[in-house]
Parts: sequence; structure tokens; C-alpha cells
Amino acid sequence: MHLYSKLKLVDPEIRFLVEDDIPSVTSTVELRNGVRILFYCLHSAPPSPTENSHSTERDGELLMLGKEANRQDKAVIVTGDLDDVAWPDTTLLFRRISELLDPRIGRGMFNSFHAKYWFIRWPLDHLFHSREFRICEIRRLGYFGSDHFPIYIKLAYAPDSSHAQQGEDSSSADHARANSKISEARDE
Repeated sequence: MHLYSKLKLVDPEIRFLVEDDIPSVTSTVELRNGVRILFYCLHSAPPSPTENSHSTERDGELLMLGKEANRQDKAVIVTGDLDDVAWPDTTLLFRRISELLDPRIGRGMFNSFHAKYWFIRWPLDHLFHSREFRICEIRRLGYFGSDHFPIYIKLAYAPDSSHAQQGEDSSSADHARANSKISEARDE
């Protein structure tokens, strides 16, 4: 996994949250105005016969980051190839636990995979952000040789209007389910 940035990365860290060979990257990013935000980048192993027989590890990692993101006192972005679409139970649970927003809602699907087969495509690459950000632009870019299309998302840091957007509310049952899935992933 590589993370390139035109903005200053402060204390970037490669972490192995669930599996010893599946990294994620966490870094504070210093915006041009000096404000620091927290940035999480992940690419979990997909459930497949050659990688993981089920989605336990992927789900656990996503929910761990969701709980961690929710505890932050600064703006947060979580992004990566989640090897899952936006509507399964775990992704919806992540959105409630993290209280992060999905910029695609109301704007389109932005199918990023499979770039080589026009007849079978779905959105596997995601970005979630805290309320301090506004969407300036979101679009799928052209084919560049990968099996994924790149997704371009331009965000504006606008904390003064964060009250205008709300993430989904979570319940104590949501937190109990997330904790159970995280424990299961750690036990795998």
C-alpha cells in the first residue's frame, strides 16, 4: 500500500489491525491553512477462495476504524478499497458507528470496479468524511490500466457549517454488534 500526498503528513503510521499481512495507514494531514485532520486509508482482503473464505476480518477492520474515527476530536476522512459495496449491513453499521458521511448519497453510484467489464460494475472504492467537509466535486475518472477506475473527490474544509450535515445515529445495539464483529475478527 502506498500513500502519496501533496499535503504534509504528520506521524504517518502503518498498522496491521486484524491480519499480519494486511496493512492500513493512519496519518494526521496538515491542510494548507494549518488545520490538522485525521486520515485513514485501508485495503482489506476481499472474501474469496484465494484470500479469506469469509468477510470477518474485513468487517472487523472497518468497524475498528469506525469506532476509532468516532472518538476523534478533529475532522476525519476514511478511504480505501473496502472490497464491498456501500449497502451491506457492515458498511451501514460502520456509518452509524463512525457517524461519518458518504458523499455518494444523493449523487450517484460511482461504480469503480470492474474497469475492464462494462456489464458488471459496482462501487468498491469508498470515502467517508466527517461533517466538517463539504463536497465540491465527485466523479469517476477514466480507465488507466487497473481493474479499478479512479474516483476523484474534492472536499472543502468548512467547519463553520458542520451543523448542516448529520451522520447517522447509532444505538447501544449497534455498538454491541460492532464489538462482537471486532472480537470475532481478532479471534480469526
